[in-house]
Amino acid sequence: MVLNDLELQTSLKKYFGFSSFKGLQEQVIKNVIEGNNTFVIMPTGGGKSLCYQLPALLKEGTAIVVSPLIALMKNQVDALRGISTNEDGVAHVLNSSLNKSEVKQVKQDIVDGVTKLLYVAPESLTKEEYIKFLQSVKISFVAIDEAHCISEWGHDFRPEYRNLRPIIDRLGEKIPIIGLTATATPKVQEDIVKNLGIQDAALFKASFNRPNLFYEVRPKTKNVEADIIRFVKKNPGKSGIIYCLSRKKVEELAQMLQVNGVSAVPYHAGFDSKTRSKYQDMFLMEDVDVVVATIAFGMGIDKPDVRYVIHHDIPKSIESYYQETGRAGRDGGEGHCLAFYSYKDVEKLEKFMSGKPVAEQEIGNALLQEIVAYAETSISRRKFILHYFGEEFDEVNGEGADMDDNARNPKEKEEARDSLVKLLKVIQGTNEKFRSKEIVKTLIGSTNALIASHKIDGKDFFGCGSEHPKEYWMALIRQALVAGYLRKEIEQYGILHVTEEGEAFLKAPSSFMMTKDHVYNEETDNAIVGATKKAGGVADERLLKLLKDLRKNEAKKLDVPPFVVFQDPSLEDMALKYPVSIEEMINIHGVGEGKARKFGQPFLRLIADYVEEHDIVRPDDLVVKSTGANSGLKLYIIQNIDRKLPLDDIAAAKGIELPELVKEMEQIVFSGTKLNIDYWIDEILDEDQQEEIHEYFLDAETDNIEVAMKEFNGDYEDEELRLYRLKFMSEVAN
Repeated sequence: MVLNDLELQTSLKKYFGFSSFKGLQEQVIKNVIEGNNTFVIMPTGGGKSLCYQLPALLKEGTAIVVSPLIALMKNQVDALRGISTNEDGVAHVLNSSLNKSEVKQVKQDIVDGVTKLLYVAPESLTKEEYIKFLQSVKISFVAIDEAHCISEWGHDFRPEYRNLRPIIDRLGEKIPIIGLTATATPKVQEDIVKNLGIQDAALFKASFNRPNLFYEVRPKTKNVEADIIRFVKKNPGKSGIIYCLSRKKVEELAQMLQVNGVSAVPYHAGFDSKTRSKYQDMFLMEDVDVVVATIAFGMGIDKPDVRYVIHHDIPKSIESYYQETGRAGRDGGEGHCLAFYSYKDVEKLEKFMSGKPVAEQEIGNALLQEIVAYAETSISRRKFILHYFGEEFDEVNGEGADMDDNARNPKEKEEARDSLVKLLKVIQGTNEKFRSKEIVKTLIGSTNALIASHKIDGKDFFGCGSEHPKEYWMALIRQALVAGYLRKEIEQYGILHVTEEGEAFLKAPSSFMMTKDHVYNEETDNAIVGATKKAGGVADERLLKLLKDLRKNEAKKLDVPPFVVFQDPSLEDMALKYPVSIEEMINIHGVGEGKARKFGQPFLRLIADYVEEHDIVRPDDLVVKSTGANSGLKLYIIQNIDRKLPLDDIAAAKGIELPELVKEMEQIVFSGTKLNIDYWIDEILDEDQQEEIHEYFLDAETDNIEVAMKEFNGDYEDEELRLYRLKFMSEVAN
């Protein structure tokens, strides 16, 4: 079947109401109509589904569309029925949600030639009765949507996708196949083509650049929920998606947003399908502004005007991140992609993987390290993402070049020519057998089993880069990869190789300006690295110094250590939010009503004077209300400590571990409420030990437990010191 351009344009207008094709759509559609195998890589929002919907409507027979999600199928079927002048039979779903009479109706519509598109889950295609039926009817082609599910290196691997080719072969001879995906690294592309047996397919690859999206990464502070609420409230009436990794966090955050006057709903796979559909429709119909969701939400969600996508937790791979952020700004308008990053989250994800087969762990960890590199990089985030997908980007003149936090707040650069020479020589000297981790260890002169077994620690280049820390070398490796001097062997989980450009550089080294990477650690937790003051993220350093001086004076008057008055995170939060009333002070991190009333007044006076003197515009959305979800637990803890119940019993009754209970107790005490835990302290520490720790905290400059552990040289466990600190704060501070 061949159609000329005019016939195609007319059909597009007739069925979909569009007067012109977008990007590569027209070329793809012509190829499908001609009956050729086709492979389409098109970012979210590029109009992928039209590439098989229009040919299906025009060709004789029924097109089978394999899709991984029921919600996705339902959306597309509804949309197709909406544009059809024909009856509802034009598109059908065939999956486990149908009863016998519905299945019978679907089959009848196909036999009658009414149905042009049949959406199936891969599992449905394995059913013998369906295969037999489909063998008896005319199939125009098979479209495999979300084709990255075929590859173990894809971010959403589904084993059942790997069996599709043999099934398609059973349906009939020479049925054309069209594979479609919104994210595919070169490795995943190769997997898809090989597995589907479509090496002869015409490849259509659109650019992955979404110039209207602004990418930003902020450190994840202890107050991340408050940071998110502030961001949402600064974007009133706009549609947004907030992704969390756990269902529990989804529900907590949705509730917190609601309490703070934001119309939000939660969404995760734990809800029944009726509830999920209801919440999804509320978001699509704009009855609510925000949906807080796990990654179960969003595949195929066709809402064009999502204005921001926030990641409360860093995703498991760059593909996931790209696909999820790609749900913002599909209409070409504003789209803010904000991710909160803490290495602790990465460690959590690594722990989740530890029970899986070794090969799966290796792949998972390799993908995780890529997302760490993205979060910590200080080069253009857009360039980093596009490089990952095998696409070059000009970070000076490219479209959307200034649309990320690193581009807008560039970090300083330093000459790294000699370091790059060392790096490339070490990779060659170790016979290109190592991953980044081992290369960095070799450079700084640190060994592990792998390095020792290859006798690398005896080579003359071992330790040649010890003048720089490991973070420096990791940053240089990332930047050398993006610059094309190195490439990473994906099949071997990240082995580094020197490229031809790298070899040319070694022959004639020239200037290589390296950007210093972000460092996200506990100390910088409260300073949003790379963000401007206007972005509402950086503590006011001048005010912070004044607050610390005031704390010192107040502590002297009361003859207590400074941390007893307010801890550092509390002062940093004050220097960020400028509280001037007791109500506002109560909402400062780690300050409860008792503490605010006992110590707050001089600090409030200082801040008020400072605000007036420096003409500071205070954030008007300062007060973030808590849901009280935790207040039930706090009350339970206080009541049962009053009853002198053993702490491990209190923890067990609430289904939490003892360290988690201690954290909850710290929140109670640091906010100004007394807890009398003498009965428990007496059980775990004798009198002399208690006196020794008491003396230490009385004279200490800081209440940091790690500092205390070093001071006591391992005489006490972390938990013992934490619990005694609670007793100390209850008696001295509260």
